[in-house]
Amino acid sequence: MANLPKGHPKLLNAWAFYDWANSVYSLVIASAVFPIFYEMIFKESGRNYVTVFGMQCKDTAMISFVTAFAFLIVAIFSPILSGIADYIGNKKAFLRFFCYLGAISCICLYWFDLNKLFLSYSFYFLGLIGFWSSLVFYNSYLPDIAFPEQQDKVSAKGFSMGYIGSTLLLILNLAMVMFPHSFGIAGAEAEASMKAMRISFITVGVWWIGFSHITYYYLPKGNKKNVTITKDFIFKGFNELRLVWKQVKENLALKRYLYSYFVFIMAVQTVMLVATYFGATEVAWETPSQKTTGLIISILLIQLVAVLGAYLTSKASSKFGNINTLIFLNAFWAILCVFAYFIKTPIHFYTTAGFVGLVMGGIQSLARSTYSKLLPETKDTASFFSFYDVTEKVGIVIGMSIYGIIDQITGSIRNAIVFLGVFFIVGLLLLFRVPKNALRSK
Repeated sequence: MANLPKGHPKLLNAWAFYDWANSVYSLVIASAVFPIFYEMIFKESGRNYVTVFGMQCKDTAMISFVTAFAFLIVAIFSPILSGIADYIGNKKAFLRFFCYLGAISCICLYWFDLNKLFLSYSFYFLGLIGFWSSLVFYNSYLPDIAFPEQQDKVSAKGFSMGYIGSTLLLILNLAMVMFPHSFGIAGAEAEASMKAMRISFITVGVWWIGFSHITYYYLPKGNKKNVTITKDFIFKGFNELRLVWKQVKENLALKRYLYSYFVFIMAVQTVMLVATYFGATEVAWETPSQKTTGLIISILLIQLVAVLGAYLTSKASSKFGNINTLIFLNAFWAILCVFAYFIKTPIHFYTTAGFVGLVMGGIQSLARSTYSKLLPETKDTASFFSFYDVTEKVGIVIGMSIYGIIDQITGSIRNAIVFLGVFFIVGLLLLFRVPKNALRSK
C-alpha cells in the first residue's frame, strides 16, 4: 500500500480510477445490456408480466420496484455502515466488501431465468446493493485525498474516467452481441446473441474487481483509531450520525443544498435508470436487431458526450459558480423531460440521448463537488457523505416508485418521464435559496 500525502497526483488518479472500475456496472448492467436482455427474455416468453403475491405486475414496473427496494435498503443501512467505518477507521475494507458483492452478483446474472425469478431478481438486487453501497465510501474519500480547490477537477475526472472505461467494455460487449460467432459463441443468431449478453455480465464483474485493486493500493485505510469492538459499537455509529445531523441543521447552506439535491437527483437517477427500458418499449424500431444495436449505440453516444459534458460543466462552474451552473443544468433537464414525451422514432431517441449525455455527467460530478465544498472542516467524512448518499437513495426510491406506479396504471413509461420534469423545476427553485458565498474555495 502506498502512503501518499493529500493532494498528490497519484493519489487523486487512484481515487478517480475506481470510477473506471465500477462504472461498467452502471453502463452495462443498469443502462445498456441488461435492460435489453430483460426486455427480450420476457418477449421470448410471450408475456410482459410477473405474478407477485397472486397479482400480475408489468415487467418494467416490477424491475423498477425491485430497484426501489434495493435503494431503500441502501438508504437504511449505509448511514450505519459509514458511521461505523468512520468510528473504527476502516472504510477501505467496506469499499472492498461491497465492490466484491456487487461484482459477484453481476457475474451471477449469467443465470438469470424466468423460471427462477426470485433468485434472478436477487442477483439484480444484490448487484445494486453492492454498487451503491461502495459509492458511499468511495465518495467519502474525496475531501480526504483532495484539497477544496482540486475537488471539482478530480470529481469530474472520476466521472470522465468512468465513462471512458465503461465505454470500452461496452464496445466489446456490443461486438459480442452483434457478432457472437466471431467470439466462438455457438447457436443460432438470436440464441447466440442472448448468450453473449449473459457473458457480458461476467465481464462486468471481472473488470470491476480487477481494476479496483489499483484504487485499493493507493487509498489510505482511513483515520485509524484505537477502539475496542463491543456489542454496542453499532450504537456509536448511530451517535456519529446524530452529531452529523446536528451540524447539518446548523449549517444553513448545507441544509438548503441537501433539500434541492434530494429533489433534482431523484429525477436525474430515475431518468437514467429507466432510459433504456423507455427506448425498448416506446420507440418504433423496425426490427429486433435494430432495437438492440440502436439502444446500445445510443448509450455509447451518451457516454462519449458525457465526457465532454463533465469537462464543460467543470469549466462553467469555475466561471459562473457551482450553484448557478446547477440551476442551468436543472432547467435543461426539465426541457429534456418534456421533449421525451414526443419521442417516437429512433432519430428522436438518438438526438435526446446526445443532449442527456451532455448534462448527465456534469450534474452528477458538480453536485458531488459542491457538497464537498459545503462540508465543515472535519477528518471524519464518511458519515457526512452518507447523508449525501442517503438523500440520493431516498430520492431514487421515491422516483422509481412513482415511475413504476404510473407505468403499471397507465401502461406507458412516457407519462412518468414527463412527471419527473416537475422535480427538476422544483430542484431549480430550491437552488436559488442556497447562499452562493458559502462554498469553500481553498
